[in-house]
This record gives sequence, C-alpha cells and structure tokens, in this order.
Amino acid sequence: MKNKVRFFQSVNFKIALTFILILLIAIQIIGAYFIRELERTTVDAFKRDMEARASTLVVTLGSELSRMDNDDGLDWDSMNASLNRILTSTNSSEILEMRVVDEQGIIRATTNINDRGSVGEKNDYRDYDTNRSEVLYDESSGQRVFNIVQSIQSPTGDTVLGTLYLRSNLESKYNEVSTTAVIFVTASLIAAVISIIVALLVSRSITQPIGEMREQAIRIAKGDYSRKVAIHGKDELGQLAETFNQLGERIEETQEAMESERNRLDSVLSHMTDGVVATDRRGKVITINEMAMSLLNVTNEEAIGQSILTLLEIDEEYTLRKLLENPEDMLLERPSNDSTGTNLILRIDFSMIRRESGFISGLVAVMHDVTEQEKNEQERREFVSNVSHELRTPLTSMRSYIEALSEGAWKDPEIAPNFLKVTLDETDRMIRMINDLLSLSRMDSGNSQLQLEYINFNEMVNFVLDRFDMMVTNESKKYLIRREFTKRELWVEVDTDKMIQVIDNIMNNAIKYSPDGGIITVKLMETHNNIVLSINDQGLGIPKKDLTKIFDRFYRVDKARARQQGGTGLGLAISREVIKAHGGAIWAESRENRGSTFYIMLPYEPYEEDWWV
Repeated sequence: MKNKVRFFQSVNFKIALTFILILLIAIQIIGAYFIRELERTTVDAFKRDMEARASTLVVTLGSELSRMDNDDGLDWDSMNASLNRILTSTNSSEILEMRVVDEQGIIRATTNINDRGSVGEKNDYRDYDTNRSEVLYDESSGQRVFNIVQSIQSPTGDTVLGTLYLRSNLESKYNEVSTTAVIFVTASLIAAVISIIVALLVSRSITQPIGEMREQAIRIAKGDYSRKVAIHGKDELGQLAETFNQLGERIEETQEAMESERNRLDSVLSHMTDGVVATDRRGKVITINEMAMSLLNVTNEEAIGQSILTLLEIDEEYTLRKLLENPEDMLLERPSNDSTGTNLILRIDFSMIRRESGFISGLVAVMHDVTEQEKNEQERREFVSNVSHELRTPLTSMRSYIEALSEGAWKDPEIAPNFLKVTLDETDRMIRMINDLLSLSRMDSGNSQLQLEYINFNEMVNFVLDRFDMMVTNESKKYLIRREFTKRELWVEVDTDKMIQVIDNIMNNAIKYSPDGGIITVKLMETHNNIVLSINDQGLGIPKKDLTKIFDRFYRVDKARARQQGGTGLGLAISREVIKAHGGAIWAESRENRGSTFYIMLPYEPYEEDWWV
C-alpha cells in the first residue's frame, strides 16, 4: 500500500526549503556586511571631504584676515563682506552652516541666512575655540550633523586670527545608505521568490526519479521485477537509476538462485537416508526432514518450534550451552514405530552454524540409524567371545589329558587309551569347528561358489533320510522317520553337496533333541513358485525368545547339553548362509515341550517337457 506523503514532509519541500534558507542566510550575511561597509565608507569619505574643505577654507580665510592685521585700509564691514563671499563660494548643499569668528570671539561671517544679523556680535557657540571634529545630533531637527572647528592662522602660522565653524548634514549620507539597503532588501526578496520557484523545479527534478525508484523498490519487495526505472539523464541520478535497474536484475537472479538452491536443499533433505534437524540460536527447531520425523516418530507441526533437547528427550542430561560448547556425537535409543518392538539406535552428530563473524546462529543435528551396525558389532563381539570359549574348552580338556599322560598315565594300559581317545575326539571337534568357520568365512566373502545342477529334489531328500534310517540300528536312541512327500517330481537347480549338508544338520539336531522313540516328520510340498521342506521333531522345543537367534553363530539354547553332544554351534548358521545363497529362506517354529519344525523354502519353476528335447 502506497502512503501519501504531505508536501511539508516531502523531500521536495525539504530540498527547496534548504536552498531558500541557504540563499536567505547568504543574502543576509552579504547584505549586513555590504551595508555596514557602505555606511562606514560613505560616512568616512564624507568626513574626509568636509575636513579637506575646512582645511582649504581656513587657509583662504587666514590670508583674508591677515590683511586686516596688516592695516591695508580695510574696515570690518568690508572684511565681513569679503569673508562672507568666500564662504558663499565654498558653500554646498551638504553644508548646513559655516561661521567665521575672529580671535576676540566676534562673528565675522556666516552662511546661515536666518542668522545674518548675528554678524558683529559675540559668538554664542560653545567650545568654538578648540580644534575638533565630531558627530552631533541637531537639537532642533534631531538629525545627525558633522561639526568641524578649526583655527584660522596667519599665512606665517604663528598667529591665530580666528576660528572656522563648519556644520555639515551627515544624516543625508545615512539616508543614502538606507536607500541603498532598501534597494538591496527589495532585490533580495525578488531573488528569494525566483529562487523558490527555481528550487521547487530543481528539487522536483531530483525527487521525481527518487519517487520512481521508490515505487520500483516497492514492486521489487513484492517480487515484481518486470518494470524498469526510467533514466532521465546522464547525471548522478541517471547513473543511480541505471544502477537500481542493475540491482533489480541482480536481485531477481539471486532470488531465482536462492529459490533453486532452496528447492535443491529441500530435495536433498527429503531424499537423505539420514535425519537432519536444524535449530536457531535458541535451540528451537526450524527445519526437519522426513527421515528425521520418521526416526523420531513426530510430525512436522509437532517438531517445528520445539526445543531440540525436548525433541531428542535429552533435556535432563544436556543443556543447549553444553551442546554448543561440546558438540560431540552421541548414541540415542528410541522405540521403533514398526511392529517388531525393537528399539532404534541413533547416532547423532552435532555441528554449529557459524557466521563469518564467528557468531553462532544455530545448531545442526544429523541422525544416523546405526541399529544394524550396532547389532552387527554386538554379534561380532559375541562371535569372538564364542569362538574363544569354544576353542578354549577342548584345548583345556586336551591339556589336562596330555599333562596326565606326561606325568605317567601313559604307562597305565587301561587309562591311557581312554585319554588318547578323548584327546583325539576333541581334536576332531576343533577341526570340524575350524572347517565350519572357514566355510562361513568363504560364504561371507563371496568366495564360495555354488556347483549348481538340476536334480530330482524328492530323490535327494529320500537319499539323505535313507542314511538316517540305516543309522537307527547303530544308535542307542530309537526314532522313526515319517515321510510325507508330494507325488510330483520336483526338479530344482541346487548345489547337491551343500544342500545335503543343510538337511544333515537339521536332521542331526532333530535326532539329538528328540526323545527316545520319537517320530521325526519330514514333509516336502510345492507352492506356485517355491518348494518347501519341513522337518518336525517331538523334542524339548525352543523358547520363543530364542527363536530369532538360533541361526546365529555359536548360539545354543541349552549350551551344556549341546556341547556334551559334540555340536559346534555353527550348523544352523551354515545352513542359513547356504539357503540364502540359493535365493531361499530358512526359519523355525516351535513350542516348548511340544517339539520344533524347521522350514526350508527354495525357488522353483515347474518342470516342462520341452526342456529335455
């Protein structure tokens, strides 16, 4: 909205008023100095002129009066007439009166027509006998007059013959100066009026481009960059208008660049796999991306404006000052928003937002979901611990038996063979364990290549189960294997040796943990794109809390019993890696004291006759 500016508040009026005031002040100063100097010069010149006239006149009058002293046969009447002629010839309009008085104080001549009767009488002017020049006010008219009193001396200068009294009209000179001052003031007023008009025109020529630039600035503030400021000349205002147009173009380019950068930043933040939270200098959240909202399980409306300490639920352990002074990373555990019920582990890295001046204007927190990394790290630590424990147990046992043998037990024909057998068994167990570890290592590194071939999966499973059927007579524990196979032949592409190893591992576990006389049910079925092999036992079962961990390396539900039965704890882990390499899946279902069921699912394409043509 454009606000109307009053004339007396406008720059136009201020510029005009400034010009007028400067002009008036300059005229006043110049006029005062000029009038003062004119008055001083005029009065001084008038005084000098009157004094020069008086000096010239006293010389003439001295010569004339000296004739009277020389007794040239002149009487005072003739002398008076002669003196009066001299005064009359010297008289002017500026001289009000001239009077000659002899040394006895008798008036001998005067230019005052009204005072001619005083000739021959005693002079009535006071202090007429003292040489002086002074400005006085006339008592009758009240005007200023310049009085000169000079002695009239003989031509030789040794005798005073009389006195000349000269009174001039000094007020006329002051009137001349006043007239000049009135003319000067009148001219100044005329000049002031003309200057006002010129100042208004000049100020308008200055303020009009400024007004246009103001309107353009308002349009730019509203985001309108289409119009340009008109350039009225090549002066500074024209250059300013041109610069303003360039500024508008630069602002438009900068605005577009900032908008593009903002869109790019929004796109980057939206598609980042890490969560990002930015705050102002008071720790209030001003920006949060979608990943951060997902990790923290909040909405944008809930997060914006909230303290980052409250958002991360660390306000009891940390303060904003502590985060700013020591912005190190931290691990934060938050409940997951999925159905698994597991907690998320977030690593949060803090970084301060600093300006070039060093002023801290905010804080950025980058959140990484390290749940899987922490889980892997925990598994690695547990794996190292388990390997150490699994190797230490047989080595300790072997050391004990070997020490006994070295101390003389080898001489006992009954004990020595048993000690050697245990040592050999423990050695075989460690070899199996190391071989299993090497197999897992090759699978993890991708160096284990599958030797794939098309086989009849039904026949392969029957082959493995037939071996276990023959082992029943050699086992102290009795069991029954029940087969429930599909009638359809299932041809799949697998690594036969590794797949037999997987089925062996699961069957061995089923036999180990089944009760004497238990039934092991093996089912083979097909779905649309998969075949499923299930092996069910009637053993002790697996607790629910251990179901997700039984495929971990060295994990045992009953550690004492499993170690007693000679297992390495790596069979199920190897089985999982083998099935995963085939593109399948393996899992277990169990209820305590009701038995367990292991499922193996492999990808399958139905057999077509033309494959073999």
